[in-house]
Amino acid sequence: MYDRENLIQLTRAPEGKALLAELYGSAGVEAQAERWRILAQEFFAGVNAPKATLVSSPGRTELGGNHTDHNGGRVLCAAVHLDMLAVAALRKDDQVILRSHGWSETFVVDLADLSPHGDETGRPEALIRGVAAGMAARNATIGGFEALVDSIVPAGSGLSSSAAFELLVAQIFNALFNENSRSPEELALVGKEAENRFFGKPCGLMDQMACALGGISAIDFADPAKPAWSLIDFDLEKAGYVLAIVNTGDSHADLTDDYAGIPDEMGSVAGYFGVGRLREVPANALLLQASRIRAATGDRALLRALHFSAEDGRAVAMASALVADRFDEYLALVRASGDSSWRLLQNVVSAGAVREQPLAVAIELSRLYLGPSAAVRVHGGGFAGTIQTYLVLEAVDGYVQFMDGVFGAGATTIMRIRSRGAGEV
Repeated sequence: MYDRENLIQLTRAPEGKALLAELYGSAGVEAQAERWRILAQEFFAGVNAPKATLVSSPGRTELGGNHTDHNGGRVLCAAVHLDMLAVAALRKDDQVILRSHGWSETFVVDLADLSPHGDETGRPEALIRGVAAGMAARNATIGGFEALVDSIVPAGSGLSSSAAFELLVAQIFNALFNENSRSPEELALVGKEAENRFFGKPCGLMDQMACALGGISAIDFADPAKPAWSLIDFDLEKAGYVLAIVNTGDSHADLTDDYAGIPDEMGSVAGYFGVGRLREVPANALLLQASRIRAATGDRALLRALHFSAEDGRAVAMASALVADRFDEYLALVRASGDSSWRLLQNVVSAGAVREQPLAVAIELSRLYLGPSAAVRVHGGGFAGTIQTYLVLEAVDGYVQFMDGVFGAGATTIMRIRSRGAGEV
């Protein structure tokens, strides 16, 4: 906990600058220090609180395992340097009052009622209430707080701003009321439940786990209540590459039906075999029963099941390639993942879209610009938002200039893997 002066002083102290460099990279220290100072000054100017906590929650990037988590699959993902930052202090009542830069309204949630509210579906209040409900159900202490949030995780961009927000709220409760005793895995589950039951989005658990754990993580969702995970120590820049995300300008906000169709159709194929998840269906069974699956579930459902079967194993192979420092092999798997998402999963273009197909345009232009060695794929949920590209260091400036020329200034962001997951600073 910090008072106003101590929090501001942290941004100027050597240990504070080292922390900022760890979270955002050395080039971002001064800009982020100023961001922290502004947030602290604004919070304490508007809230009568002697002390407050500072919590940071990162966005995430999916490296492999596109749409496998919700069917018990395996993924490779990472936390990134773009984060949500909150200054928060205790209240004496059971209200959460949250303000955020970029939002004119104040979000107020009374924790006396922890049931889902239909009028909050798709709104921040639903996630706050859902996180509180999930923590209370696990016998964690909850209570009222006031918070001011600043986010540099672009909403609707595929970097999982919703999961970052869920983990931000969960870690505020964890810091203010539970002495940071709740584990990252537990809070990730809380976030997923809030998004599914309260917010109304049928997501898996990958996004929340990536935000919670930090670093590059290989996660196995065979047991969805207790996923197995391991962290992978790999430095892209030492391998001569950086990871770029290109925001094509379209938002994920109105695509819930497109997302829901993927687990629904994969689930229908699993149901054909009398099981709950595709993880339980052998790959050869999809081939042997292809004709009957088509008749029972439809062609796209079969194609999506075939994607799952290959992508699940591919995520494991990608993790192994990084551990063994076989980066050329890793990039080949990235290309295969992108191709499978395009052809089989079909989450590059929303059904019925004709005039606007920004992800498809971004992927193809990247391939043409970078040549046959390009490693580019749809990023995250798909249908809109971002693509992901691996760039050799000498190609960065030209690629950024080219893609920004097509999709607008600032569309291309060079990502930095962040070692810390969400938590109190």
